[in-house]
Amino acid sequence: MPSVHHRTATVGGHRIFYREAGPADAPAIVLLHGYPTSSFMFRGLIPLLADDYRVIAPDHLGFGHSDAPLAREFDYTFDALAELTSELLDQLGLDRYALYVQDYGAPIGWRLALRHPERISALVTQNGNGYEDGFVESFWADVWAYGANPGPGTEAAVRTALGLDAIRRQYVHGVPDPSLVSPDTWQHDFSLVSREGNDEVQLALFRDYRNNRPLYPPLHDFLRTSGVPVLAVWGRNDEIFGPAGALAFTRDAVDAEVHLVDGGHFLLESHLDVVAGYLRGFLGRVWG
Repeated sequence: MPSVHHRTATVGGHRIFYREAGPADAPAIVLLHGYPTSSFMFRGLIPLLADDYRVIAPDHLGFGHSDAPLAREFDYTFDALAELTSELLDQLGLDRYALYVQDYGAPIGWRLALRHPERISALVTQNGNGYEDGFVESFWADVWAYGANPGPGTEAAVRTALGLDAIRRQYVHGVPDPSLVSPDTWQHDFSLVSREGNDEVQLALFRDYRNNRPLYPPLHDFLRTSGVPVLAVWGRNDEIFGPAGALAFTRDAVDAEVHLVDGGHFLLESHLDVVAGYLRGFLGRVWG
């Protein structure tokens, strides 16, 4: 089995942790995680790719093993997280790569693609939204209300997302056999979100999420004009980003492949081999 290296880099004065595996001269794929997890979510996928590809999976600032400065010490926005990711990839010498995005990784990845479209060889979205179609309103109504009018009256509802029950639900909701999902996942994430001051970090990103929506039209234009291949492999029972968000990519991507899998938001926990199979087939078609 390929070795996975656990490394850090100093980016913008902050320590950014990343996992790396595979040959240094192989085609590169960058894995960008979502909330509330970290590159830990890719621990099973990385070895399945690393025989043939260079795999990079960073922890966003405020997540996982990366630095987590307090919200009063760093302005947590998706623009800022994308800037740090871009600088990390520059340090690692990645000037051409595929992107695999999930949840928060999507708006970070879209920023990378729009900033340097010539660097993107393929896009893989696993429950990573790029269309208004994908938002499940019953989940997002509280986030939109908080972003539009932050304060005690709207904060209480979104704070529930920081709790153990809510994090566990993200992992098991929509999974036909929840016993396939290790409780290590939600316990791991909850322990990191519960670090002193990290609640304010997460609240800042909840407030900023609405600023991702204006990215969608330029993203769609990029998909139409670049011809970049797109794979959308999606847990169709996701109560956060619904399957319409996956199917929407076929409207604009010239070369789109969509698979709706009988799972939830964190599809790698219950359907790792299925996702890896689709992904390896797709990358084989992209890179030959």
